[in-house]
Amino acid sequence: MNHDSKCLGAFESLIPISKRIEQNSQHELKMMSIVSSKAALLSSSSRHFRRALTDRRLVHVEKRLEEMGITLPPPAAPRANYNSVCYTSGNMLYVSGHLPFHPDGTLMTGRIGENGLDKDYGYEAARHAALNIVSTLKQELGDLDRVEKVVKVFGIVQSSDDFKEQHLVMDGCSDLMMEVFGKEAGYHARSAIGTSTLPIDISVEVEAIVQIKAE
Repeated sequence: MNHDSKCLGAFESLIPISKRIEQNSQHELKMMSIVSSKAALLSSSSRHFRRALTDRRLVHVEKRLEEMGITLPPPAAPRANYNSVCYTSGNMLYVSGHLPFHPDGTLMTGRIGENGLDKDYGYEAARHAALNIVSTLKQELGDLDRVEKVVKVFGIVQSSDDFKEQHLVMDGCSDLMMEVFGKEAGYHARSAIGTSTLPIDISVEVEAIVQIKAE
């Protein structure tokens, strides 16, 4: 056998190997395409699942407000040089003192225990202050279901020296928080004190610490 014949024979022997390599490559490409398609399908399904959860979550607390016939007042701007809220580590949101605005923008004022302003008036003032906190949370978070936990509220009641039911006045705030967010998320630690005066003669001022769910 001459040199050319040997080379031709060697080349012909490589053809089956080349075909097998080509077939393997095509098989691998096909498998990669299948895997890629499945991954895309899983990713799409995951996005739809997350979107479904989000859509369901977006209407949860708001639906409860609607069922209770509660319309949130417009969020109030700070009355001096401070921010309405401040974020800190651990998804904690510190909410500044809020005032007892009626939905029409008028304030509940006066000293509880004087001039006919009783515990029930104070209770309503605390409730309105809490509603204004919820309104600020709605503005800040967009979705009230992002509230993980109302951690603590602190209430200051403008009251006469002989009025001793500041804690019952603050039930107006606490009851509202649990009605809106449910007992698990709305049940909180609390402090309540009385004072002889408050800014612009408001009857009650309430601040809060709220834990927020990560986005």
